[in-house]
Amino acid sequence: MKFFEANFDGLVGPTHNYAGLSVGNVASLSNAKNSSNPKQAAKQGLQKMKALHDLGLVQGVLAPQERPDVYTLRRLGFTGTDAQVISNAAKQAPAVFRAVCSASSMWTANAATISPSADTADGKIHFTPANLTNKFHRSLEPVTTGKILQAMFSNPDYFAHHTHLPDNDHFGDEGAANHTRLCSAYGKRGVELFVFGRYAFDQTKPVPKRYPARHTLEACEAVARLHGLDDNHVVYMQQNPDVIDQGVFHNDVIAVGNQNVLFYHQQAFVDTDAKLAELQRKFGNEAQLHLIEVKDSEVTVAEAVKTYLFNTQLVALNDGTMAIIAPTECQDSPTVSAYLAGLTERGTPIQKVHYYDVKQSMRNGGGPACLRLRVAMSEQERQAVNPNVLMNNKLFSTLNAWVDKHYRDEISEADLADPQLLQESRTALDELTQILQLGSVYPFQQ
Repeated sequence: MKFFEANFDGLVGPTHNYAGLSVGNVASLSNAKNSSNPKQAAKQGLQKMKALHDLGLVQGVLAPQERPDVYTLRRLGFTGTDAQVISNAAKQAPAVFRAVCSASSMWTANAATISPSADTADGKIHFTPANLTNKFHRSLEPVTTGKILQAMFSNPDYFAHHTHLPDNDHFGDEGAANHTRLCSAYGKRGVELFVFGRYAFDQTKPVPKRYPARHTLEACEAVARLHGLDDNHVVYMQQNPDVIDQGVFHNDVIAVGNQNVLFYHQQAFVDTDAKLAELQRKFGNEAQLHLIEVKDSEVTVAEAVKTYLFNTQLVALNDGTMAIIAPTECQDSPTVSAYLAGLTERGTPIQKVHYYDVKQSMRNGGGPACLRLRVAMSEQERQAVNPNVLMNNKLFSTLNAWVDKHYRDEISEADLADPQLLQESRTALDELTQILQLGSVYPFQQ
């Protein structure tokens, strides 16, 4: 039976904006309040999806969230018509209003943690939406995320869905941005690597001083239990608090893995040698495990964060080699482009680098890896996925036409309080749910 890894990219929503909401995300903060281009952002994302499809990968689309989140504003005491609710919120609580307009659901690496059927006790693919409790604007996402995932992966014979973890910082869960699966082949049991920022119940352990550690060990352990994972095939590694303080807010900003390759920075982890030894032991000897460490002397943490060297996708191609899917910022950096050119000559599975322009996402704080959620599956399991969310030439054309019809070229902060923008967005999303055959997943459709 054929096994592969599918990428499900977040479709940028019609209210895409730069709100600078994430303390600890340097790129997000540096572009706060600049005008954004939703149409360009959506088309850049679609172009990357189509490019990966053309490389022979299975590529899917994950629908965006509804923003502004009028439902949450009503929970916070704003009343009247929807237009009055957003107008009053924008005037009376501008910081809250910016948060409920967040465009961050486009980064589907944070949508959920997924374990493939080869790893789970019941032989099903398991999904747990991330609660994202550390940031108010992102904590609004998990309920709708869960509905969208269930509409995409609805067959209970193959897919198991869990409710997100308790909405409390002790179980802060940032999803697959802090999760990597290593394996000899997608259809074989692998080692699931969970990376966390802090211990919730042990104050003696190291924590960052400047920026928050969003993900806890306890959240990782809970997801592993929910997914029925074997402890002999799970590794928990703590992210280095010092790199969190340098703007590495998720592990996928400092490390990326795929099959038998882990590509990481020298400063990525705590107790690196011991943890990598554990990883090697649990991985076994069925295939060579390539641990590719980038030294400070080769690329600094600051340059890695600036270019998102590690927030790249590491994908397996049909010819048996791997390719890095990188933003053009990596190509524009003499240091990083030279490193990547040399990497392809080192005899590892990584043989190619493909560069793509995702600047609208980069300026808001997320690179290629932020935009995608990975699902390892068999051909039989793929047949059980909602076929309307899988990229092909027809869907690419349909979604581009949909973007042209509904999206604005530019949105400023003031535009977010425009009732007409809310109506435009809802019209677009209602049509999108019909294109992707998702049913009623948004609050305004209930």
